[in-house]
Amino acid sequence: MSLFNPTRDQARQFLVDAWRKRQAKLPATPLEIMAADVVGLHPEYHALLLGDEDTLSRDWTPDQGETNPFLHVSLHLAIEEQLQIDQPAGIRAAFDALLHHTGDRHATLHVVLDCLAETLWRAQRDQQPLDGEAYLELLRREASR
Repeated sequence: MSLFNPTRDQARQFLVDAWRKRQAKLPATPLEIMAADVVGLHPEYHALLLGDEDTLSRDWTPDQGETNPFLHVSLHLAIEEQLQIDQPAGIRAAFDALLHHTGDRHATLHVVLDCLAETLWRAQRDQQPLDGEAYLELLRREASR
């Protein structure tokens, strides 16, 4: 698996493996531990990640009315990494302000996830790089509500 550019199936397999290691109490890498921690926050995905091969190849599309669990967990992981390294610069402070507003870390992560998803969608739509400042502005706006 390419560390920096995994295929969809490799990224999905990583999450399945991380969760299976957690369930079997097997040693895991720090990234697998982080992934399993995120999956642990989402009991609705537990059985799915222990499921069969169809899990890896299934498509979840917005018109089906379902959230793609792999995308959801992957965005959570991206946010956790952003918070660890404070990139884009200022995200940790924006997160802390939002956390103070919501009082719940998981709820705060979901607000950040929505902001990240919107920022990614805009970047794709406009065929531009991700705008870190626009992302932070969305977070700041949410914290001031």
